[in-house]
Amino acid sequence: MAPTPLPLPLPLEQMPGVGGGGGGYLPAGQEGGPRINTMSLSVLIDFIIQRTYHELTVLAELLPRKTDMERKVEIYNYAARTRHLFTRLNALVKWGNSVSKVDKSSQIMSFLDKQNMLFVETADMLARMSRETLVRARLPNFHIPAAVEVLTTGTYNRLPTCIRERIVPADAITPAEKRQTLLRLNQVIQHRLVTGKLLPQMREFRIKNGRVTFEVKHEFSVALTVMGDSPTVPWRLLDIDVLVEDKETGDGKSLVHPLQVNYIHQLIQARLVENPNALSEVYNCLHYFCQSLQLEVLYTQTLRLNYERLDDNNITPEEYIPGVKLTVSYWRDLKSELGYRLTVQSDPSEIGRPLAVVHVPSLGAKESAEVADRAVRSEHLSMERLIVHTVYIRSVSRLSDLKLEFQAFLKDVDFNLQGTPAILTVPVLSPCLRAEQIHITIDTHTGMFRCHVPKHLDCPITEEMQDCLNGDRGKLPALLSELRFWITHRRCEKTLQHLPATATETLPFLAQPEQELLQQGRHKIYVKLHRHPNIVLVVQLKEKTTMPNEMEYTFHLGFVAYQKDEADVIDDSAKQLVSVVSQPPSDIPKCYTKLMRLIEFDTFVATHGPGTEVDAEVSPHKRKSNGDLLAPPAKQQKTIFPAYFIPELAHVVAMCDEKIPFMNLAQTLSKHNIPHSGLQVEANATSLVLKILALPQPGKTVFATGQAQQQQQQQGGAQGEMKASGSSGLPKIEPHVWDDLMRRVLSISVRSQTNKNSQVRIWVVEFVFYSTPLQSSHQKEQGSRRTVYLTYEQANHDFSKTVEDLLNDWSKIVYLYTLVHDFAEQLRNKRLSLCDMLVVKSYSYMNLLLGYGPKKEVSCNIYWSVQSHGFRLTFVGGMSAVNAHSMMRDQLAQHLNQQHSLTQIAQILHETYSPMSSIAKLPVLPFLGIPRPQVPVLSFCMLAQSPCLMRLTYQAVYCLELRFRANRLVSIRDGASSRFERNVVEEFTPIQGLKAFLSKYVDESAAYRGRAPHEDDNPLSPMGLEDNFGGPSSVTGVSAGGSSPFLSTGMRGPQSPRDSGLRFPAPHTPPSSSNPHTPASPHPSAGGAGGGSGAQGHGNFNLTSPPAPHMPHPSPSGLMPSSPLNPQPSPHMVHSPGPNTLYMQSHQDSPFTAMSPANNNWPGSPSMPRPSPRPGQSPEHKSTGGGSGAGGAAGVVDRGVARGTLNRPWAGAVPTLLTHEALETLCRPSPHPNKDINVPDMSPLERFLGCVYMRRQLHRNIQSEETLTALNSTEPGVVLFKVDGLQCQVVLNQMHMQTLHLKISQLPPMPDKLPPPFQLSPDDLLVIEQYFDTRVASPPYRPNSLHSICRLLNLPAQVLKDFVQIMRLELKPELGGDQLKWTVQMCMRMPPSAVPIVPCGNACVVLGRMKILFFLQITRIPYGAGVGVAKDWKDSPSLVLPIVYDIQTNVTQMAERNGQVNSPTMTAASTLLRRFAEFNAQQNQCTLFPAISDLLTNLQLATEMPQPPPNQSIGPPVGVGVGVGVGVGVVGSSPNPMMPMQQLQPQQVGPQGPVGPGVYPQMGPNPGGPQ
Repeated sequence: MAPTPLPLPLPLEQMPGVGGGGGGYLPAGQEGGPRINTMSLSVLIDFIIQRTYHELTVLAELLPRKTDMERKVEIYNYAARTRHLFTRLNALVKWGNSVSKVDKSSQIMSFLDKQNMLFVETADMLARMSRETLVRARLPNFHIPAAVEVLTTGTYNRLPTCIRERIVPADAITPAEKRQTLLRLNQVIQHRLVTGKLLPQMREFRIKNGRVTFEVKHEFSVALTVMGDSPTVPWRLLDIDVLVEDKETGDGKSLVHPLQVNYIHQLIQARLVENPNALSEVYNCLHYFCQSLQLEVLYTQTLRLNYERLDDNNITPEEYIPGVKLTVSYWRDLKSELGYRLTVQSDPSEIGRPLAVVHVPSLGAKESAEVADRAVRSEHLSMERLIVHTVYIRSVSRLSDLKLEFQAFLKDVDFNLQGTPAILTVPVLSPCLRAEQIHITIDTHTGMFRCHVPKHLDCPITEEMQDCLNGDRGKLPALLSELRFWITHRRCEKTLQHLPATATETLPFLAQPEQELLQQGRHKIYVKLHRHPNIVLVVQLKEKTTMPNEMEYTFHLGFVAYQKDEADVIDDSAKQLVSVVSQPPSDIPKCYTKLMRLIEFDTFVATHGPGTEVDAEVSPHKRKSNGDLLAPPAKQQKTIFPAYFIPELAHVVAMCDEKIPFMNLAQTLSKHNIPHSGLQVEANATSLVLKILALPQPGKTVFATGQAQQQQQQQGGAQGEMKASGSSGLPKIEPHVWDDLMRRVLSISVRSQTNKNSQVRIWVVEFVFYSTPLQSSHQKEQGSRRTVYLTYEQANHDFSKTVEDLLNDWSKIVYLYTLVHDFAEQLRNKRLSLCDMLVVKSYSYMNLLLGYGPKKEVSCNIYWSVQSHGFRLTFVGGMSAVNAHSMMRDQLAQHLNQQHSLTQIAQILHETYSPMSSIAKLPVLPFLGIPRPQVPVLSFCMLAQSPCLMRLTYQAVYCLELRFRANRLVSIRDGASSRFERNVVEEFTPIQGLKAFLSKYVDESAAYRGRAPHEDDNPLSPMGLEDNFGGPSSVTGVSAGGSSPFLSTGMRGPQSPRDSGLRFPAPHTPPSSSNPHTPASPHPSAGGAGGGSGAQGHGNFNLTSPPAPHMPHPSPSGLMPSSPLNPQPSPHMVHSPGPNTLYMQSHQDSPFTAMSPANNNWPGSPSMPRPSPRPGQSPEHKSTGGGSGAGGAAGVVDRGVARGTLNRPWAGAVPTLLTHEALETLCRPSPHPNKDINVPDMSPLERFLGCVYMRRQLHRNIQSEETLTALNSTEPGVVLFKVDGLQCQVVLNQMHMQTLHLKISQLPPMPDKLPPPFQLSPDDLLVIEQYFDTRVASPPYRPNSLHSICRLLNLPAQVLKDFVQIMRLELKPELGGDQLKWTVQMCMRMPPSAVPIVPCGNACVVLGRMKILFFLQITRIPYGAGVGVAKDWKDSPSLVLPIVYDIQTNVTQMAERNGQVNSPTMTAASTLLRRFAEFNAQQNQCTLFPAISDLLTNLQLATEMPQPPPNQSIGPPVGVGVGVGVGVGVVGSSPNPMMPMQQLQPQQVGPQGPVGPGVYPQMGPNPGGPQ
């Protein structure tokens, strides 16, 4: 649509004052208009729509006359034309969006044409004036007298007088004259009305403004006046207003047409002339017209009602005479002699009266007048209102007659007749809700009686009663009685809806019962109890003879059984008072009922128990609380107990539902010979209670004699033997303990409750005890009365299971009490100081909660488990500490179940809390990329063997064995070395250097304090130290020949001076089990480990300490593995020539245990004060019969021998004693010793094991790679190898043994090799060493990083030098200066965000076909906020670029896969590398680092980075070990500040320079690295 032209400036010819008063020179209609004719788009669309509609109309008229093919052709042509037309319209609308530019151009051209035309016309007019007009121009004769008069007086009086006479109108009369005239006219009209004759119907009038207005209500209003004051002047009719309206069918329009009104106006005006009774004539004419109009309106409404809403049977117009009367009949279905009709007619005797209503049969005068006033003589003229009110009066009359009939046989009943429409309510019960009364009304359409009960609309009796009301009413009393019983049935159902019972009127009996009560036709109800399917409550209903509206109830309790047919046999136990008939399931459901027994209830006794009193003399729906004096008034009783609630039924059902389970439970308790006091009602009638007098001792439950004999005959003696063997592991209940518990039991009560959440009935058993032997710190356990509540479900009907569950819970109380009774005595013993070790937080007879630890905030919960027939332990941590004992929960529980001593458990928990908390600080997360990239491996895995033995595995390769000892000591040894053989455990690898690492944390003073004085001269045997403290023998008590290592020396078992620590061979034959002091033979032929019977009967034996001969490896006691210092002993030798296990544990001054760090200033070793070491024995010492063996030449150990021995592979098999503080230092995360490595805190143990693992993997790589040559090293633990021109040495830092270091040296060139090979500078070698230390051999320790660095070292020296430059730039990003826009990191492992060329996690430096594939991560350097302000690396984008360098062609480019969709930044990087390869092609210089430097300098970041594809992500810089694979985040996470340092300025990199150092500037060495 063409846009509306903007308003233009007014042209010159249209301005006022130009061209003689606004005359223009342009043609009319062309001033400022467009240059062409236009049409509005809306008009065009209207034309198109009209044309389309016209063609469609013509097509619809012509198509039926044509054939099918012609119709299709015409329809197609019409569709094509219309489509072409609307296509053009669509194109025009789309063009209209840009038509504003065309409009503006058109307007500009039109305006310029107008201006041009103005100039031309102005010039032409001026020329015409000068040539024609001004030639004959003359001055006129001026009218000087008129000018003088106007200028002096300001007026002009010389106009002709004819102008005033003919044109100027006469002056109007004043308002005062108007008021005077109208007032006079009012007086004249008033005089005429007073002197004339006036009808009574026209007495209502008003005189105002010279007119009189007569108004007849609901008919008309007329206004008249007189034209003079003469008596002969006739009345003048001014206005007629007809007041008759039809608000139902008139739609708000006037009923009289204006032409009709004009005709009546003219007719009445003609009759007013010379008529002495003019006003009477006016009334008669208009009154007749209005009455006729009213009858016509009523007739029209009647026809419309009959047509639209009512049929001929409801309402019919029988006779209609226009202007005279209208007769309408209704209730035509009723059989009546006269019929029911009404007539609306005018009064024939007196014409001035309004319309009257006549009824047949006749109504009273008052009712008839009321009907007429409501429907005819009102503002709302309505036939429907007339009929409705008539029907209402008829209905009230008929219902009043029916009420008299009801009162004849229903005495003292309150009937109620009210409402519109009229409703008669008849109560059938007393008391009765209004919704339960019979509501009788009359159908307004047919006049028939209708009855219903609002609360029970589905009542089948109401239809029969309705037929009775409309016909023979003799059956009415019988039907009322049936309805009374039917409603009572519904009341019973309503009463039981919130009770666990269902009411039914019938039961499926195969044979009708003999009882008279259960015969058919009797008014009764069967109540099925949901929780008791074999119990049925029969409720009999009776009407009171004196008051039929009141009911009486009789209750019977029936026991039923279910059968599928008559041949089904039913057990006689169903006839018992309390029984639950357990019937076996069958394929055919048992759907028939058989009554076994019927018991009648005494209603008074059943409803009048303790705390329950329902007065039977009062109405059964009312209840008195406590006697007649306290009875509330009747109104309150109706409010509290609604009419539909039957309290007797509810009470009896609730009583049966509540008491039957108690009777079942009491019967079951009697079967188990458990004495009880029977069912009782508690004080104040709060609940029912069943008192249990005593419970049997666990394990001695005896059933009834007959049942016990029957079970014994069925099961035989095998089961008795099984019980005897199973109960042998149960705690022994001493008689004094049982008696003490029985004295504390005050009462055992069983009650029934309902769960609020699930609405399930449960048993609540309450145990009341007198205090406890063990005082706790819980606030609720301070009184002398202790209660224990146990709950059991009642859902199932197996009461034997409930009693068994009760006995099981009772066994929990008894068995736990046996432990607590002995523990309480030991807790009060001050010598044992158990109160300092732990605190009793809670003891509830079911659970014992002990708090221990430094702050007593960690908890141990001890309870008896029925399922496992033993004690169970659960551990809970505190607010500031975790409970690490959860790792050995099963071992502690096994120890408790064997020893049955809480004192030992408390001692173990106290002594092992500190080391276990230290061990819990080690990480247990699974890591990827250690053995294989896609296989997760746990960093540390804790395996508890016993309460005093723990194994730690590191990455499933190394294993440490920790033993917890007394005096806050822990012994650690290499778990890969078997304690029973000389070989190594297959699953693990020995840890090289473990002994040397642990020796740095040894505190010799604590080790000496932990020994008794006699232990120096009489050291313990290795069996006593190894097995008794950690193996199965330690948990078997004194019978195994040892005791717990955490008991003090005063509590230690006796030690024999003839222990195996003496220096003479022990006998080969095993000792007698009766003498625990006889040492066992360590010969391999001996089956068990020390102590003889230490492992007997142990269910959960130690995996590393086989307790029995059936294990796959024999147990030759604590022999050392073979080593250069420990040759294979002879079969008849007891101890090895080398250092034995006993010597390492008893003599702490041995160089095999510690390297005497007190006298050797080891750098980085723990600087703790230690006493001077006592002289020990030589490692070459042979066992003799001597005692201590101190002094002589063997007293001092050579330091070099000791240091070499500590690094032997087998040295870790010797246990090392550490204090708890040293173990905490070993396991607690701490900063990395090398400050240049920015990694999270890690424990020293994890760093040491990681370095050992990396060193082992490096050794395996050297053996598997052909390009690496291994060299022999004289120093243990040093990896020495060489590559092309380089010799590499990887050593462990001996200061702290937590970092690996690489030392590289140039091999001298071969003298006969010309030209001499290219060699790296010492600075380059230093960069490689620093890069290895900080990026490869640093956390997280990943072996694939070693693969990458080894492949880099194998490259040609020229290429390696460029990689060294990249390493230098990564280590020191500030060396790049301000020119570099990106920082660089070299990936040692495949990051997950890179292009998937290499599997994720593998080594990402790949060599093949003279090409090198590696990955670089570059990070955008953010712009600094100013000098000295750290840059924000948070949102800096990062990319991982796959780079390929071709050694033959000397080309560096990006690796791309076919079909790979790269981000714009990746594409730009690839383009830069290709451009560099084209324009900087050099044959004699490596282009690797120049191409990377050019990329870091010139790569531009897109302003709006699009979302990368799934295989390439652009994110923030990667930090520690995230994405890059090198483990150290220098660039991404927190780079060094960009301080102004020397900048890298690439000089002329051209083909003229030789290859080697000096061609482009070398970056300086790292000032922070090793010099």
